[in-house]
Amino acid sequence: MRKIIIVALALVSVATFAAETNSVSSEAEAKYTQAIEKRTSDILQILALSDTNKIARVHDIIIAQYRALNAWHDANDSKLKAARGDTNATAQIRASLDTLHKDFLAKLAENLTPEQVDAVKDKMTYGKVQFTFNGYVTQYPNLSEANKEKILELLKEAREQAMDGGSAAEKTAVFQRYKGKINNYLSKQGLHPEKKAKPAEESAAPEK
Repeated sequence: MRKIIIVALALVSVATFAAETNSVSSEAEAKYTQAIEKRTSDILQILALSDTNKIARVHDIIIAQYRALNAWHDANDSKLKAARGDTNATAQIRASLDTLHKDFLAKLAENLTPEQVDAVKDKMTYGKVQFTFNGYVTQYPNLSEANKEKILELLKEAREQAMDGGSAAEKTAVFQRYKGKINNYLSKQGLHPEKKAKPAEESAAPEK
């Protein structure tokens, strides 16, 4: 009889744990859905599309990309961490992410102009291209047009990588790396900042 009671209590505990786990998972999913719907709504607001069918298509494309990126990072971030320093292994892991990136842009291009696609990219990366560019123009008032073009080129490269990031911190880290490249480029050009203070980074809520 005692054994039966123990087994029964164990089964109740397992059932309770499972129910609590499912509840937490459902709550997390609801919060995540709300978050990506908000991000997507903000992007659509900037695009100001008038065709309701196109709005629906672009909405679904962006939502699907956020979910695909979230799933990819859940499955691969630990692998990337383990492969750190191994260029070949890292490239192999990231190959599927590159495919996601290209497919996403191809779908957007079927519905949006190049300028609108850029607007989506900018919104997914918190407008850091223009924000950072403006900072350089302020710090380096004697930039030539060629210098400005090079800075924008590097910042747009950063944007391509950052838009696939799994969090706001990861996206910001990509731009930080590229700021290092830009600083090295400007130094080689014999250019130095007029002001010592760095332009303030815009804040962004953690994203997943």
